[in-house]
Amino acid sequence: MTALLALGLATRTIFRVDVADGRTSVVHKDTAYSPDGVVVVGDTVYWTTMGRPERIPGVDGEAAFDYTAPTGGLHAMRLDGTDRRDLLPPGALTTGKQLATDGRERLYWGDREGLRVSSCRLDGSDRIDLVVNAQTGDGTAECVGVAVDRDHLYWSQKGPSKGGLGRIFRAGLSVPEGESADRRSDVETLWSGLPEPIDLEVVDGVLYWTDRGAEPDGNTLNRAPLPGPGEPGTPPEILARGLHEAVGIAVDTRAGLAYVSDLGGTILAVALDGTGDRVVADMGQMITGLALVR
Repeated sequence: MTALLALGLATRTIFRVDVADGRTSVVHKDTAYSPDGVVVVGDTVYWTTMGRPERIPGVDGEAAFDYTAPTGGLHAMRLDGTDRRDLLPPGALTTGKQLATDGRERLYWGDREGLRVSSCRLDGSDRIDLVVNAQTGDGTAECVGVAVDRDHLYWSQKGPSKGGLGRIFRAGLSVPEGESADRRSDVETLWSGLPEPIDLEVVDGVLYWTDRGAEPDGNTLNRAPLPGPGEPGTPPEILARGLHEAVGIAVDTRAGLAYVSDLGGTILAVALDGTGDRVVADMGQMITGLALVR
């Protein structure tokens, strides 16, 4: 049976969703504040949290929540919801975003307000920063989505909300010898001028990503072949439109589907052959990260 793990942002809940019939159950409550990224390795679930935001009086929408205080985290538990633990001390992350893994040894995550991409071993040891950006004040330095393949790290910097300044980058899995995370010579900009790219996944030489920017090209699921060294990415193919603040992604090539979540509470199954999509579940709450479970 194939299922998804889905993160309830405001309820701090990890759900299990049967992709065949949409049946939903609670795996774990009290994830810590604002869970965002989730992956599964073996019988262990790992997730990030953004922490507890400060509410800004007189401001509406996403801008009303200030996540600049370092209250995010990296956590783990068994698939059955037991043995819940913190892999890193609370507050070790500023704003933990998408979480990725090489499936063997390491975890990788974006830290949005921390302006970086970091990594550690599956037990939380050997934490390192792979990308560190200087503050720009306009959101263009904030790292959100993260994916890895055998040789490379990929990440998104979404830019300001609905700003059309989103970018997707590529670099090696380690900082070049003699260099630092804030001054890497191997960083490539693959795509720029995107509405607002969020979560990423690499499958068979193709990059898939969600975008929660302004329509017509925002609030979409996208894919494009990974370009060769030193080449820019080609214009993406849009597989689905009309999402409501698209965030999470999980690609199942065996089933020919990509699953997408949004802050409107919908989990969508999108056919990779372009033949359409269907609603898997309406969760009735904001959903962030997704992870496939077999």
